[in-house]
Amino acid sequence: MDPVTILLILFVTALVLFATEWLPVDVTALLLLGSLLGLSLLSPKEAFAGFGSDTALTLASLFILTRVLLRAGVIEWLGVSLARRSRNVGGMVRGMLGTVAGVSAFTSNAATTAVFLPVVTGLARRAGLAPSRVLMPLAYASILGGTITVIGTSTNLVVSGALPAAGLRPLGFFELAWVGLPVAAVGLLYLFFVAPRLLPAQDAALEESLRAYLADLTVAPGSPLDGQTLRETGLGRDHGLTVVAVRRGGDTVYAPGPDFRVQEGDTLAVEGQHDRILTGKSTLGVFSKSEQKLQVEGDGAPVRLVEAVVLPGSPLAGRTLREARFRERYGVSVLALHRRARTVERLAGLRVQVGDVLMIQGSAERIVALGDSLTVLGDLTEEQRDLRKAPLALLLFGGAVVLGALGLLPLSVAVVIAVALALALRLVSPDEAYRAVEWPVIVLVACMLAFGTAFQDTGAAKVLTGAISGVLEPLGPYGLLAALFAVTVALTQPMSNQAAALVMLPLAIGTAGTLGYDPRPFVIGITVAASNSFITPLEPACMLVYGPGRYRFLDFVRVGTGLTLVTFVVAMLVIPRVWPF
Repeated sequence: MDPVTILLILFVTALVLFATEWLPVDVTALLLLGSLLGLSLLSPKEAFAGFGSDTALTLASLFILTRVLLRAGVIEWLGVSLARRSRNVGGMVRGMLGTVAGVSAFTSNAATTAVFLPVVTGLARRAGLAPSRVLMPLAYASILGGTITVIGTSTNLVVSGALPAAGLRPLGFFELAWVGLPVAAVGLLYLFFVAPRLLPAQDAALEESLRAYLADLTVAPGSPLDGQTLRETGLGRDHGLTVVAVRRGGDTVYAPGPDFRVQEGDTLAVEGQHDRILTGKSTLGVFSKSEQKLQVEGDGAPVRLVEAVVLPGSPLAGRTLREARFRERYGVSVLALHRRARTVERLAGLRVQVGDVLMIQGSAERIVALGDSLTVLGDLTEEQRDLRKAPLALLLFGGAVVLGALGLLPLSVAVVIAVALALALRLVSPDEAYRAVEWPVIVLVACMLAFGTAFQDTGAAKVLTGAISGVLEPLGPYGLLAALFAVTVALTQPMSNQAAALVMLPLAIGTAGTLGYDPRPFVIGITVAASNSFITPLEPACMLVYGPGRYRFLDFVRVGTGLTLVTFVVAMLVIPRVWPF
């Protein structure tokens, strides 16, 4: 069997496996790479070149830099600031979606959606809307923003990295903005005025299964809460925190009313999910006295944050944390406590019971030494936010983007330097940096780049594009662009966006070359089509809102089909004018 036939069989087999996901996409990609090596269709040097490519290195670095921004609380701060400054609810929701699209132009869609999800849900509560009315637009806004820059999605970077092998220059940093900005603008208008008529209005209790903790948070000097009533603070409406008691001096006010005015130095006993407490601690100008004392007494060792359950026979049972001298005895601090039967009481005066779950902060060595009194259930360390590091995190990320966008340094060099500085300055730990990298995406990209090399070298690309050209030639350049766009959109529904783009890219370039067209507009069309996956909830950003919004599969089909058509029309109008055939 000749190499072309073998490669085409491998191509079709990989396509089926990508679409059905019988195997994880990275495993399918590795099997494909192994087959190419085993059948001597590629040399080891050609096969492994993708793992050391600029594309793989840039992707890995951007994953880490996004984590740096998240750990510094930059994105949450943007969302909370917008919510705090807005007065008109409808305008606030629209402003938030616009902000999401803007942030997503420089960070991953999934990360942007995950961070803004609780903020947008708070806005929905404030507007008296069901979460289902705003969460799908949130996911779609993050996807729309990803088409604006070359780092907006990993798909854009993957396409850019694959172009030099085909003899084409990589995508410019803002090259996609010519079509990405119009697509995002029109798409947002669709989300503002059309989508609300199609979205379901279902009640949904967001993340009901998460534990509700009780925490004592003290209002620091300069806090935005100082001098505001509880209603004005928006603690419950915007931040998901319920104030169950306030201690001022020696007095405690239980179940304070909405007109109760908060003052500097007040200790608020708040109830909320652990992520809301951690976010509030970093954005609201409040602190935990127990944590503050631990930092003063600390030895500089790395700090972990964990959930631990109180076991039968524990010396803590039946005693308050102060009576048990918890901090002095164990060298860790308790930030919050969860109890199945909620008790309206301050944490400091609450008697610990067997089965209580404590949110504990301290060094790894101290947490391990908790012994038989407590069992660690989970590690929340990476969910902590530190706004003090936000300016430095923004400087590193923004500096890398500016240097890459202006061409002063190759983007890959700029982001690697930024990652090195982030590690040196301890904005992120090495372990967390490695965990931040989405290794399946790196493996998929590296393997598919190798497949593209084999596709060209064996002549399979020439055979396949010749057959496609014969079918599509009568359609003309506009018809070809529309056909490639539609096929790419269809492929992105069952398979990953990166895989769909890498499958279509050599076909589009080869077909355009055979018919005598400039391949650039078709490359742009495939990139836009692969980056905008709206019709099914299989896109990671959509999966994040699928459960909390209590959506059905057909809800995405109903709303996403119209948005896809809008994207298609705008792309067809803009692309040929900016990138002539």
